Amino acid sequence: MTVFSDQDLLHDFLTEAGEMLDRVDVKLVELESRPDDRELLNEIFRGFHTIKGGGGFLEATALVELCHRAENLLDRLRNGGLTLTAEILDVILASTGEVKQMFAQMQGHREPELSDPGLLDQIDAVLEGRVEAAPASEAPASEAGEGAQAAQASPDAKPDDAQWWSTLLQALVGGVAAQAPIPAGAPTALPAAAPARASAPKAPSPGQGAKGMTAAKETTLRIDVGRFDQILNLSGEIGLTKNRITCLRTEIVRKYRGDDSLKILDSVVDQLDMLVSDLQNAVMKARMQPVGRVFQKYVRLARDLARQLGKDVELVLEGEETEIDKNMVEELNDPLVHLVRNAVDHGVETIEERRALGKPERALVRLMARQAGDAIVIEITDDGRGMRPEVLRQKAVEKGSISAEEAASLDDQRALELIFRPGFSTKNEISDVSGRGVGMDVVKTNIGKLNGRIELHSEIGKGTRVKIMLPLTLAILPVLVVDVGAQPYAMPLSIVREIISIPPGSIQLVAGKPAIVVRGEVMPLLDLAKLLGKPPGGEDAGRIGVVASSGSQTFILAVDRMYGQDEVVIKPLTGFKPKGVAGATVSSEGVLVLVLEMRELFESQ
Repeated sequence: MTVFSDQDLLHDFLTEAGEMLDRVDVKLVELESRPDDRELLNEIFRGFHTIKGGGGFLEATALVELCHRAENLLDRLRNGGLTLTAEILDVILASTGEVKQMFAQMQGHREPELSDPGLLDQIDAVLEGRVEAAPASEAPASEAGEGAQAAQASPDAKPDDAQWWSTLLQALVGGVAAQAPIPAGAPTALPAAAPARASAPKAPSPGQGAKGMTAAKETTLRIDVGRFDQILNLSGEIGLTKNRITCLRTEIVRKYRGDDSLKILDSVVDQLDMLVSDLQNAVMKARMQPVGRVFQKYVRLARDLARQLGKDVELVLEGEETEIDKNMVEELNDPLVHLVRNAVDHGVETIEERRALGKPERALVRLMARQAGDAIVIEITDDGRGMRPEVLRQKAVEKGSISAEEAASLDDQRALELIFRPGFSTKNEISDVSGRGVGMDVVKTNIGKLNGRIELHSEIGKGTRVKIMLPLTLAILPVLVVDVGAQPYAMPLSIVREIISIPPGSIQLVAGKPAIVVRGEVMPLLDLAKLLGKPPGGEDAGRIGVVASSGSQTFILAVDRMYGQDEVVIKPLTGFKPKGVAGATVSSEGVLVLVLEMRELFESQ
């Protein structure tokens, strides 16, 4: 049955409360290493309290009850009535997990229900001392603060409507002064003026007056991503039109050289070029989000998985402020889940193993992000056992992924990359954590879809580093435009290492296949025309070679002509997709240019 008549309010609550709950999860994991940090406890308490306030306004009874019990537990911790233990933290984390389940039910327009009826009993058991927890001396009432007193207030208390609405408003906007629970029998209908959204700033304190109210106005606006995509598409179309005008200007200048009116045309086109660039940059910045919004989710993941496996692991986040395209943030979630799980499960040793090796019992996994030029670099490192190339070769042969001869021909770096093969796993038994071989191949595929690349570095006994390099955005793609069979094609500039000529006599046969030696390195020579399923190009001698990389492999692509670099907006081909083609764009001359999906072309070899 559909509930929640005000869908806009429900959407705002779930968005804000979901982000708040993610922050609570991060704070809870921090609390495990700093159990006496009173400020951390206060922040976690306020998170549950604010969620409870919004849930009460939406009449989500089960959500309110769970958050209220969790408040009581957190209040006992912060006023010294209990001392945090791993068992108590597990109960609190179970509460946040249950709240997320309730959010999912509300997202489906259903009244939330407690899926684990024993959870409330577990919280009560902690409060009543039936769960092992070290009691502490009672703290003075003044240390507990108004929130603690309010959290334990009698449910029969009935403040007047004005007081109750004031309390709810402060809860929804993140206020910390009023901590009273929603009383039984409180009004459930909205007054004439709707309350502020959860993203609104705190209300001004008494005495600030009109000036304070003005300063408290919202400076952010929540907009559907689809609208931004539409704006970006329009700005891209304007950019293509601008390129066409620039090309026409060049032709006009060549034809009417010396005409004074051309100076005005030059000035107008230059101004248009500047404005279009500014517009595209502004739209791109509006789509950027801190990558930390994704990173924070994995702190809880690493902690829970480590406890399940009997390991002590700390996930350290760095560069959370690094910004990346919103669409790319969403696509990164699955690859990063696999990489963090692999680091905890496969990468680091158990406590006993680390102790025997003389390592600290607590393993460190680092998840880092930074901007390097026009690219985003994400690294996942661990201080674990590292990967042994000989073991990977043996497993690949056992599973039939490669032959023994192929395995013997692989150097150590290429042996490490065997983990990206579908179905590959080093585990002999399947568990609910790993062993099915469906992890790292997904990582490689998804990173490839983002026009990114992935590198592996591992040192036995010291750990493994996975490095992901991504473009800043998926919307505007820097490309190299080439000609094959009188048809222009664009390939992502990120895969291009250099441009070389193919002089006569430079082509050699290695294992029966054409190759060229470039500065002592033997590189396979591929005819781009053949890769595209077109008739072979002309004589390779005299043609141009594009040195391109895909993973650890490097190729030379033979093309007929080089046009140069450009930045394009890719348009998808609906209903028709040739092999190795990601989409299309239009050149400044008004010619259709096909944008190549190089990963698909390389994998067909």
